[in-house]
Amino acid sequence: MKISLLIATYERPDALRQVLQSVVRQTVRPDEVIIGDDGSGPRTADVIAEFTRGGLPITHAWLPHDGFRLARMRNYSVAHSTGDYLIITDDDVVLHPRFVEDHRWAARPGFFIQGTRALLKEMATADFVENGKPWPGLFAHDIGNRKNLFRSRFLARLFSRTAIGLRGIRTANFALWRDDFIRVNGFNEEFVGWGREDSEFVTRLFKAGVQRKNLKFAALGCHLYHPPRSREGLVENEAVLASTIDKGATRCSKGFSLHVKDGDDAAEPAAGVAAPSTATASSASPSR
Repeated sequence: MKISLLIATYERPDALRQVLQSVVRQTVRPDEVIIGDDGSGPRTADVIAEFTRGGLPITHAWLPHDGFRLARMRNYSVAHSTGDYLIITDDDVVLHPRFVEDHRWAARPGFFIQGTRALLKEMATADFVENGKPWPGLFAHDIGNRKNLFRSRFLARLFSRTAIGLRGIRTANFALWRDDFIRVNGFNEEFVGWGREDSEFVTRLFKAGVQRKNLKFAALGCHLYHPPRSREGLVENEAVLASTIDKGATRCSKGFSLHVKDGDDAAEPAAGVAAPSTATASSASPSR
């Protein structure tokens, strides 16, 4: 299967560099890397250009910034992808060297995968970024969810389970089939500001018959510290989630289809890396 790795970013070029370095170290590399950029400036474009010159197959999908709109960037990234299988993460999640390999191993028809992550606190993040380590040691200081640093395929077989409900849903380490993404029309772009867009997305996947599998001790991510995001807009986002649950909806009206021409469910990827100075051309909705 063809694998697309989707990375959402906004104005964190130093963290993005660490994430892309972890992509370079993968035992199995994705077929393409789509960086969904919510309006970052030239420093982010420079980092992306650096890794593109190094041989990573990156598409820089850039949109002008209009507040925190992660749902929009997820959809826009998928519109620029061509993979059968989508692995979704963020610009602050460093990937274990076997991250893509493990997600490929765990992929099953009819399921989405919810992965785990360790949490590097402020001091650990500064040390990690400064020293350019490939992966934190199991006994490194200042780390939350430490068990999520330990990879074992044997333990993954024992402890990975199907699950129901929305607890622990985070699309910073998440994978699903493209067909299932399209079936529910992707993420709901009614969500503005931090919070709950991933839970609403999964609610519709459940209603469409896609099952959840929690993957443990494999496909690990390591979250780099950042200050807490503003919760402004969370009340409105909670209301959108509640409405979807009440209606039993499988599709949203304001979703992925906004970013493809004539309702197509796939698109040609953007050519090369689009710097912010040329964003007018790169931000147009792609077509086949």
